[in-house]
Amino acid sequence: MPGFLSWITTLFSSSSSAAAPTSPRLLNPSKVDQSDDTAHQSQMQQLEEYLFSWLLDSTPAALQRDLDAQDRAILELLGQRVKHQSLEELPRQPMTLPMLTRAMSDEKTDRKALAKIILSDPALTDQLLHVANSPLFHTGDKPIDSVDQAVFRLGMNGIRNVISAAVMRPMMAARNSREALFAQRSWRWGLTCARASELAGRLKEKDGSIYFMAGLLPSLAYITLRRELIRICRASNRPSEPSPNLIYRALSQYQWATAQVLANEWKLSPTYHAKLMEAERPAPKKTHSPLNDGIIIGTREILRHAHQRNMAEKEVLNLIHISPEQFTRIRRVILDSIEAGSRARA
Repeated sequence: MPGFLSWITTLFSSSSSAAAPTSPRLLNPSKVDQSDDTAHQSQMQQLEEYLFSWLLDSTPAALQRDLDAQDRAILELLGQRVKHQSLEELPRQPMTLPMLTRAMSDEKTDRKALAKIILSDPALTDQLLHVANSPLFHTGDKPIDSVDQAVFRLGMNGIRNVISAAVMRPMMAARNSREALFAQRSWRWGLTCARASELAGRLKEKDGSIYFMAGLLPSLAYITLRRELIRICRASNRPSEPSPNLIYRALSQYQWATAQVLANEWKLSPTYHAKLMEAERPAPKKTHSPLNDGIIIGTREILRHAHQRNMAEKEVLNLIHISPEQFTRIRRVILDSIEAGSRARA
């Protein structure tokens, strides 16, 4: 299964049949002018390279280095584990997630019932309050001190996003100092893309929270794949830290597939699988996916804020399916949260 940015090859194909992509891509445009296909492919490839260079603290040249025979074998083994859903580092389904999923999808669920489910899991309660008070969700002066208060102040749509982030946050926490930078940057990128996807989703649907959860899955797929690579490398008598180019190949080739495995492992509803597939392999002339728009916008803005090479605004607007005014509104919201987060970490 191709990568997150791999949708581009299908959309840019001049043939009416969908050819398999020749190289993995992360970002996929929602809107394409076939006369500009070469330029668009170049833009998307560059943005992908900028993203992975930042996440892996490397250079585009280092990421493009050829793999040796043993690394290719390691990559193949990883692919087989993804295909057969036998990843040893796959995060298991959080205990309360099934109850929360059912409750949040039921329009009859009230605030007290949802708070009761959350409070039944002390670890989730702690995470939820931490996330609810983070700059991404909390804009007021007074802190949120209780679960009931969080549900009341954020509303049902807002608390869905907080729950999604609270469930995933412990899985993204760095296990050691070697993993710290990658984990931190992946989490920041994931939150930014999730928020942008949710806002883009609201333009299409009343409730955009499903796109928030879907937008977080790529970052969790990244940390899962990196940890699985380390496990395989250790078993193969290779250095425990895989090279940046090996990690890059792994992430770009198996990220979408791993996101689907995560959704399956956690028994998320078929809607999530459909949203992921819709974003990975959008059909030409079909309804666009807000997840595509969100990942493109989120990637561009997180790189821009980190003073990394990124994409010009004009190029972004050529690749997404929202108006310049809508883009400006989404960008303002996520930039405010990114900058508030930076101040909080300072």
